[in-house]
Amino acid sequence: MLAQFLISLSLHKMELHSFSLQGQLSILQEKIDHLERLLAENNEIISNIRDSVINLSESVKDGQKNPEAINFSQGSVSELFPSASVLPAVDSEDCLFASKSGSHGSDVQMLDVYDILPFDNPDGGVWKQGFDITYNENEWNSEPLQVFVVPHSHNDPGWLKTFDDYFRDQTQHILNNMVIKLQEDNRRKFMWSEISYFSKWWDGIDSQKKDAVKRLIKDGQFEIVTGGWVMPDEASSHYFALIDQLIEGHQWLEKNLGVKPKSGWAIDPFGHSPTMAYLLKRAGFSNMLIQRVHYSIKKHFATQKTLEFFWRQNWDLGSSTDILCHMMPFYSYDVPHTCGPDPKICCQFDFKRLPGGRVSCPWRVPPEAIHAGNVQHRAWMILDQYRKKSKLFRTKVLLAPLGDDFRYAESSEWDQQYQNYQKLFDYMNSRPEWHVKAQFGTLSDYFEALRKESNVNEKSSNSFFPVLSGDFFTYADRDHHYWSGYFTSRPFYKRLDRVLESYLRAAEILYSMALVQSSKSEKMSVFPSVDNYKLLTEARRNLGLFQHHDAITGTSKDWVVVDYGTRLFHSIMNLKKVLIDSAHILILKDKGAYNYDTYLLLYNPMDQERLSVVSVNVNSPRVKLLSPLGKPVAVQISAVWDGATTVSHEAYQKINTKEDGKNHQMKVEFAWYGTTSNRDKSGAYLFLPDGDAKPYIFTDPPTIRVAHGRIFSEVVCFFHHVTHTMRLYKVQGLEGQSLEVSNIVDIRGEYNRELAMRISSDINSQNRFYTDLNGYQIQPRLTMSKLPLQANIYPMTTMAYIQDVGVRLTLHSAQSLGVASLKNGQLEVILDRRLMQDDNRGLGQGVQDNKITANIFRFLLERRHGTEVKAPVSFPSLLSHMTSSFLNHPVIPMSTYADSGVPEMLNTFSPLVSSMPCDMHIVNLRTIQSKVNIEPSDEATLILHRKGFDCRFSNRDIGLLCSSTQGKIKVHKLFNKFRVESLTPASLSLMHSPPDTRNISEINMSSMEINTFRIRLR
Repeated sequence: MLAQFLISLSLHKMELHSFSLQGQLSILQEKIDHLERLLAENNEIISNIRDSVINLSESVKDGQKNPEAINFSQGSVSELFPSASVLPAVDSEDCLFASKSGSHGSDVQMLDVYDILPFDNPDGGVWKQGFDITYNENEWNSEPLQVFVVPHSHNDPGWLKTFDDYFRDQTQHILNNMVIKLQEDNRRKFMWSEISYFSKWWDGIDSQKKDAVKRLIKDGQFEIVTGGWVMPDEASSHYFALIDQLIEGHQWLEKNLGVKPKSGWAIDPFGHSPTMAYLLKRAGFSNMLIQRVHYSIKKHFATQKTLEFFWRQNWDLGSSTDILCHMMPFYSYDVPHTCGPDPKICCQFDFKRLPGGRVSCPWRVPPEAIHAGNVQHRAWMILDQYRKKSKLFRTKVLLAPLGDDFRYAESSEWDQQYQNYQKLFDYMNSRPEWHVKAQFGTLSDYFEALRKESNVNEKSSNSFFPVLSGDFFTYADRDHHYWSGYFTSRPFYKRLDRVLESYLRAAEILYSMALVQSSKSEKMSVFPSVDNYKLLTEARRNLGLFQHHDAITGTSKDWVVVDYGTRLFHSIMNLKKVLIDSAHILILKDKGAYNYDTYLLLYNPMDQERLSVVSVNVNSPRVKLLSPLGKPVAVQISAVWDGATTVSHEAYQKINTKEDGKNHQMKVEFAWYGTTSNRDKSGAYLFLPDGDAKPYIFTDPPTIRVAHGRIFSEVVCFFHHVTHTMRLYKVQGLEGQSLEVSNIVDIRGEYNRELAMRISSDINSQNRFYTDLNGYQIQPRLTMSKLPLQANIYPMTTMAYIQDVGVRLTLHSAQSLGVASLKNGQLEVILDRRLMQDDNRGLGQGVQDNKITANIFRFLLERRHGTEVKAPVSFPSLLSHMTSSFLNHPVIPMSTYADSGVPEMLNTFSPLVSSMPCDMHIVNLRTIQSKVNIEPSDEATLILHRKGFDCRFSNRDIGLLCSSTQGKIKVHKLFNKFRVESLTPASLSLMHSPPDTRNISEINMSSMEINTFRIRLR
């Protein structure tokens, strides 16, 4: 019989625990009731401990200045129940950040822009979504127009073909030709951004070619922009993975080319997040460029000349996060939409479209090759476009990108573009009365000229360009075509992505420590450090690849999706091996022998002590679980069901807030969206609903199963398309504070339908709600009636909440999905979508490869003591941050069997001295690759994030086992089993070290900061 076996236990931060299972019937003459008796006694002991701890904590003042006094470490209260309900000591100074934040001025706040804009869509003439641009011939007399034509090729690491097929058919030829063609004329320039492709190409070329590439980079003809593994999506991706793919790219570049990118280039992600701006800034970038922004915003910014701005974080109290950003003004990044406002004319200057080629101009006027007879007229035509475009900006420096998807693959295309443009430049530059200097350039050539022209240098004030705060979701490229469908498309893989992230982080950390451990003694040299490092590297790269803007977004062809999914799955399996090997090294010991049958090894990958419920399948209902010290652990045996059984009626929930026991009416229901009857219908990218959602109706009442237990109780509702579970944990600490909700969704039989889960409450949210951006920060949202329904859907990576003066209701999510708050007191999340047609964005198919998909959530209701301020910034509470972390980093169970000759183990391995401060999170501890081959070095990257949190929530009895310390950590007090040999600060992706780099003994971080250190452990 298969039974499911749940254990409630306390695990220290980053800790490995070994437990033993005695499963034989012979031992188990002590009947189940004996087990029950033990458990009852156990519960009694615990409640006694709890009471005494509460009494203890009452006597400790709230704003305790000495957190160590009450931050029990090493579980001194009881072996199994750590610091029970110790009141967390949150320093009042740590509360100031959230209350001050957001009061500092930006010239442009995106929430205000949305308020002002009518979002109408009048015909703007040749620039359909804009307006007619006029200029004066003599405007450039005193200061000539500087034009930088920037050739580029946009290479998707998977979309209509897989990564490998694109590489074979197109990308390798583009890069091979680049080496040849740039060397033919040193005025030619080219740039590249995706290191996933570049590294694959590099591994296959000879040293002569490699030297040529290095020379081209040194001479400024070839530039690497951004330099991440991919050009990532910015809506669904989590900041862990965004940072990881940046490190992977930048480390590869440092090792193989010795280059450090300084400008960001993001022309294709479907909307843009300020998190990306922050990460680039922290990586040492000075400039960035974005393209896919709502056409109404582009037009508004063009009229205000705010297309170039300093992008500042909403929460920044000063200007330390400012990064110079250029927003492209027109519809697309292709040539017809980049030379100027008139695509019919610009298309004639895309010389790949010369008559006789494979691509032509949809405006029916083809390009003409440039020769002496037409050069004057043609040069004048394109100069007119350049001048008009430059009228939308504040300087006389102009950027004109020249490229498109997978361009410059054939040698002939290089000749067509570069030779014809050179003739145009030579002619223009020879006419002094035209007052223009035109040339090929790279992105950084443009930004350098721009900074020189506007006198913006790091030192002087940034007053020339406006300061902007906010984000650029949800994107619409034309009409009511909002790209909010992809926030949910292919949700199975969006969930798989997060599983891999949690495994990768856990494996990185355990591996880094196992590596240090294995170097300590001869016996340990069996640790397969190199093999495991290769598996880690492959997992980093597979996760990085999936952050691509056609991968995690769910906007690729079916077989490409399968290719991504296979890579994710293989890496999850490989990481299990890395985890087990690493755990093995860390938990071995030489003395004493146990004779247990099965070891259950649990790893808590969080940097916080936790009391968690872990579920394991066992093959007998008669199970006893012993702790490392041989004491029994509370367990609950539950059946593993094959299907549903009993019948009942629809379920409604009431949730009480713990503190004052107030009842809050809450209802969870499901609803269907259809798609419009118009020609344009929903697809992988677009959400075009046929009006409001229709209630989920079922002819037969659902089967409902209710289970009670000492660790948890649950209600499971079996509907035709979804199995909906609500589970309440009766445990102390964090897991008992929120309601676990999971849905197993199956809409494989549906036709143009999308399933949503809607939570209705009595919260007076007043059209405001809050969604996170990349699991890093919260962006306030306003549901607007002037916008269509699909425009009011926003991306949720880890959480969304609504609130009023007295309460906040947070929906925590273990996967990225689209979310909205369409009515007062409501939150709704789109769970899956099945669409039968293409939505005309190039994919050429619908979304019909749906899978049975599990979605996991937690509902958290908190009492709030706050006035409603319409601030441009908001923060989760500490409890909320922790709940999110625990949901995204579950305890990892591993089991071993004694008959395979398990050597003796330590009871526990606990690398951290005590829980990290509540607001400090170890993002990663990532072993750095050695300088030579794919082997580990003796150095690791430690990435820390200090979270911003809101203190206006009840802090009592919420099961937090940590305190806050104004962002200070003593380095020597960090690790328990290891000595920190050196710790030096570095930029986010390790590209730069501060000039005065030296070993530091105390880490000191501001709220919201993400810091990277190089660390050596011994």
